[in-house]
Amino acid sequence: MIPSKDSEQTAGDQPAVSVYELVRHFGRFAALRGITSDFAAGKLYVVLGDNGAGKSTLLRIIAGLLPATGGEVRVLGAKDLRSAATRVGYMGHAPLVYDELDAMENLRYFAGLYGIHDDALCATAIARVGLDPMLKRRVGQYSQGMRQRISLARAVIHDPELLMLDEPFSNVDVGSAREMAKLLGHMRDEGKTVFVVTHQASILAPVADEAVLLADGLMVARERGMPEWMTQPHPAEALVARAHQEARR
Repeated sequence: MIPSKDSEQTAGDQPAVSVYELVRHFGRFAALRGITSDFAAGKLYVVLGDNGAGKSTLLRIIAGLLPATGGEVRVLGAKDLRSAATRVGYMGHAPLVYDELDAMENLRYFAGLYGIHDDALCATAIARVGLDPMLKRRVGQYSQGMRQRISLARAVIHDPELLMLDEPFSNVDVGSAREMAKLLGHMRDEGKTVFVVTHQASILAPVADEAVLLADGLMVARERGMPEWMTQPHPAEALVARAHQEARR
């Protein structure tokens, strides 16, 4: 286990997420190779690493979308992840919205899956991510940035306690990405626990509570905030370079 340098959790606190010896194989390939860690509630975690490090796999397992090959996962106190499913919001690489519907129609549909039938709530969720709930344009005609925003609105429409986002800034302009980062910070301030997988760590530096670095299916670093070296294009290589520098001192 790589302990956090900013752990305020005490023995009496229940972590939002706990993983123990978490393993996931795809055939002979080990995407995760025994990760153990606790993540406190009400924090924003940025998950970093090169392609193939295991980031998306970790998020999908925590969100209950992918079974682990071995180990244990507890989400919001539940070992049965299905029992916590309605308390979790997930935004993956695909927007998971219906292109032939407009934003309000999409939000009405997804809210209805949670038993929510409130147009005002849907409109508020759309406006909160910076879109116009009155825009009568099919989502299929949206820009990629707008699609990412409506996907985020879909992920939070049921007011989840735990929010899992996989590359939410993909193909989003820098200004819009920074606005989304501020919104995620506000959600954290409201008490939500937020995990964000990204290759654009610097965008989240102002709001990150902890940065978690994966490499080859292992958790190799966990740091308070967002250290400058973790914003490098290949943070795992930067970690090795730092270790070599310290060894020469």
